[in-house]
Amino acid sequence: MVHPVGKLFIILGMVFLVVGVLLTFSTAFPFIKLGRLPGDLWFKKGNVHFYFPLTTSILLSLLLSLILWLFSRR
Repeated sequence: MVHPVGKLFIILGMVFLVVGVLLTFSTAFPFIKLGRLPGDLWFKKGNVHFYFPLTTSILLSLLLSLILWLFSRR
């Protein structure tokens, strides 16, 4: 019998591994521009910088929701 929390940790570990590899080699893949998508908010005024990756957050949320939905189906 597989414990559901253990299964969740395995899935999250695989997701983190894939995201880590993509971010590590993102210069090799110019089409991956996470954090620099249209809709990501960037404000600069004087010495104050504010950055909020809104579009990137929404895309990652949708992707993780889809992955978890696919693995949670029986």
